[in-house]
Amino acid sequence: MVGCCPRLEVIFADGAYAGEPLAQWVDQTGGWRLQVVEKPKNQKGFSVLPKRWVVERTFAWLMRHRRLARDYETDPKSSETWIRLAMIRLMLRRLDPVA
Repeated sequence: MVGCCPRLEVIFADGAYAGEPLAQWVDQTGGWRLQVVEKPKNQKGFSVLPKRWVVERTFAWLMRHRRLARDYETDPKSSETWIRLAMIRLMLRRLDPVA
């Protein structure tokens, strides 16, 4: 798995994914580090969590593609391909906004 993502070092996760089994799996699978982003204990109301906005922003970009708004795919490889196509389209639009 390491060969597919050579620059990946840290995986940020929501507080729901806290736990040693997942952290061990992430380490054994790719040698990555799992960092759980949790809200402060005394927090009331909304506040922006570090790194969390990056994930939410990316999900928002992906949901602008109708095919990705629902989980229609049965094969994970097919889902991955559609996500890659959506991100390629986004990058191309940024490189040449007129096209």
